[in-house]
Amino acid sequence: MATIKKGDLVQVISGATEDRGGDRGKQGRVIEVLADKDRVIVEGINLVTKHVRVGQTQRGTKTGGIETHEAPIHVSNVAVVDPKTKKPTRIGYREETVEKNGVKKTVRVRYAKKSGEKL
Repeated sequence: MATIKKGDLVQVISGATEDRGGDRGKQGRVIEVLADKDRVIVEGINLVTKHVRVGQTQRGTKTGGIETHEAPIHVSNVAVVDPKTKKPTRIGYREETVEKNGVKKTVRVRYAKKSGEKL
């Protein structure tokens, strides 16, 4: 079971710092999780320039040029941000009982280990 999911706020915890041109310490939302490769794509993190061939659309406008995209980053290099303290934390699971339409059901819930806050 993956601890990091799409939409989570994560922080880069390894690599070069910002003053050295890296992304360590930056925070962003997870756009996509590549579970088979153990990688995530984070908004605004690990930006790479991509050269796209010039072409034309149906209307005749030019496309292509130099574009910047987010490249995947390994899951071990990011940590989920605690919603209470806004610092990186580990994730745990606990079972809670939820009542819906008069029926009680036990559900696994993710929580931040530092503050105990539900994610």
